[in-house]
Amino acid sequence: MSMVYDEYGRPFIILKEQQSKNRVKGIEATKSNILAARSISSVLRTSLGPKGLDKLLVSPDGDVTITNDGATILQEIQVDSQVAKLMVELSASQDDEIGDGTTGVVVLAGALLEQADHLLRKGIHPIRIAEGFERAAGVAMKRLEEISEKMDINSNDHEALVTTAMTTLSSKIVQQNKRMMADIAVKAVLNVADLERNDVNFERIRMEGKTGGSLEETTIVNGLVIDKEISHPQMAKVIENAKMCILTCPFEPPKPKTKHKLEISSKEAYEKLYQNEQQYFRDMVQKVKDSGANLVICQWGFDDEANHLLLQNQLPAVRWVGGVEMEHIAMATGGRIVPRFEDISASKLGTAGRVREISFGNTSERMLVIEDCASSSAVTVLVRGGSKMLVEEAKRSLHDAMCVVRNLIRDNRVVYGGGAAELACSLAVSEYADTVTGVDQYAIKAFAEALEDIPLALAENSGLSPIEEVAAAKARQVKENSHLIGLGLDIEANEEGFHSADMKEHGVFETLCGKQQQLQLAAQVVKMILKIDDVISMGSYQ
Repeated sequence: MSMVYDEYGRPFIILKEQQSKNRVKGIEATKSNILAARSISSVLRTSLGPKGLDKLLVSPDGDVTITNDGATILQEIQVDSQVAKLMVELSASQDDEIGDGTTGVVVLAGALLEQADHLLRKGIHPIRIAEGFERAAGVAMKRLEEISEKMDINSNDHEALVTTAMTTLSSKIVQQNKRMMADIAVKAVLNVADLERNDVNFERIRMEGKTGGSLEETTIVNGLVIDKEISHPQMAKVIENAKMCILTCPFEPPKPKTKHKLEISSKEAYEKLYQNEQQYFRDMVQKVKDSGANLVICQWGFDDEANHLLLQNQLPAVRWVGGVEMEHIAMATGGRIVPRFEDISASKLGTAGRVREISFGNTSERMLVIEDCASSSAVTVLVRGGSKMLVEEAKRSLHDAMCVVRNLIRDNRVVYGGGAAELACSLAVSEYADTVTGVDQYAIKAFAEALEDIPLALAENSGLSPIEEVAAAKARQVKENSHLIGLGLDIEANEEGFHSADMKEHGVFETLCGKQQQLQLAAQVVKMILKIDDVISMGSYQ
């Protein structure tokens, strides 16, 4: 620090290395990072479980989103802390890989960081804590495989898939219609699944939403639903045995890409120009008719003159179809996207059993349904709801359910929900901690306590007494561990007054791969946060 004076003789102080004074290093930096990450976990904790609360998110543009999906919440909120962004990426990773459990993985990571903070206060080094957590995660992963059970997903009309999808939907806004929604999710996935290779092509599943109805009106269509309508009200609204010409070129004369000037000085010249333009339109329509097409799907628009000419030639058309929809139509119908009219041929047409236009209520809103597609088993889920926010949340819920069904087709092993799997892992990790000597024992026991935070949050969000309920369930698991590994928390109380129940009897299942992914990702991110002892802005360190 030094004292200097300005031109008026007034003193002021210069602080050297001012940026370094704002930096926190060592254990204090680790504790600061833990606090930032736990703030994200505390936001999502109340949204966990079947009784979890929703969040209302308002964007800077005024758009409103209501959801309890962890990945969606973290995508919408603005996070300034770089360490807190790791928690956002953690939830996104779980969503990309599994599709479900995005809230649970953040809550688990937050519980691990809380336990790590207690250990840091005892003087244990962050590296020893991270190593202990890694060892404990390995024990928990092994325990999950031991308690997992294989489900016959093909028996009883795929009832196992429906039951697992219902577990996912129990915490969503569509829980009152979860049986119907689970059936839709299972049918959609099975229509595009290859059960021999245990693979599901999600690109063949589309979800469209339309406000104005109720959730009970949500349907699945064996084909495609496009949010477009026939371009002219007098064109045919139902086309049987449709042969579609899929165009990415507009129905209009070509326009020069450079500056041009056209002078018309007489009536004859104007009529000649008009006739040439009409002839160009007629040639385009004739090329489509000659190929045998009875429906035109155009990516670009065309004016009323071209629309009227298509009507005269009894050629229904759809305009302004998006590029993604064009690709889906081409894949589903076996057609080829045609960029120029000169390339149109019968071999490039897409075929479908029927194309029809549907309307909703007494409004002018219409959509196009393409059924019985020739090339693939594409399906579309048409979601209805009373508001746009409800429709969007229902679409997110169905996507999570479909991801769980896909995961069960890939790996048919399941564990039991309601906190049963976490309690079983917690008991196994505690037993393993008793066999370990040294400082690592504290970290391993802390991991076991962090696993109990999931059932604690489930009980707390259900309005129950968290410690009493979890203690009762844990005691019953220890007492009857040989045959009651699926004991977790339920809404209804048992004869002892507690809410512990066998999740196997209640049909509460979760995929093994989803639970293992939660443990693995949470342990990795916590290890990364514990090993950060300084945050340096690029270019500021000297």
